[in-house]
Amino acid sequence: MNLENYFPVLLFILVGLGVGVAPQVIGFLLGPHRPDAQKNSAYECGFEAFEDARMKFDVRYYLIAILFILFDLETAFFFPWGVSFRELGWPAYVTMMIFIAEFVVGFWYIWKKGALDWE
Repeated sequence: MNLENYFPVLLFILVGLGVGVAPQVIGFLLGPHRPDAQKNSAYECGFEAFEDARMKFDVRYYLIAILFILFDLETAFFFPWGVSFRELGWPAYVTMMIFIAEFVVGFWYIWKKGALDWE
């Protein structure tokens, strides 16, 4: 087995690990370690972080997050379609219009159900 053929793969893995791990280590070593009341307060989750795990909480935060992920992933399909639209032709256009119609119907449904209302 010739290891020279695997050098680009190993280099890619090492650079990826370096880019992923180095900023975290540098931030941990050089960052301040002075938590205060504001830093430990509830941020976006809506409830205190250090309370009983069995407390009731509002699921609207998670519903909005799930809907965002769902529609964000659906819109991610538009980019490869748009890039290769000329090569794909009319069948791809019709298929994408059906997809967009399903997308709009789903969005209309959650809107009418009140899933996006914040009261």
